[in-house]
Amino acid sequence: MMGNMGNMGKMMKQIQKMQQDLEKVHEELKWKTVEATAGGGVVKVVANGHQEIVEVSISPEVVDPDDVEMLEDLILAATNEALSKASEMASSEVEKVAGGLSLPGVPGIGKMRF
Repeated sequence: MMGNMGNMGKMMKQIQKMQQDLEKVHEELKWKTVEATAGGGVVKVVANGHQEIVEVSISPEVVDPDDVEMLEDLILAATNEALSKASEMASSEVEKVAGGLSLPGVPGIGKMRF
């Protein structure tokens, strides 16, 4: 019976360490960024690991008052790609800490969104 208690204590320590590591990753993701472009680079969007847009750059030559819809489409495309990359980056960083761990009641721990 004592062997089981020792294993339980060891497991609890591992879970606490993983929780601390996940908190650290969460904080670091705020400063890690990904970049996406559209229109051959005329629109650039940068997002962080918290899936927040932190920068948008638009080349002046793409700004056409007669074709605002094209510019809107380029911004949407770059933004969606940046958010997708940010999500993948966050999932990858969490997977490094959580590994293949599967906890009952915590589906997709490696797919956590921050």
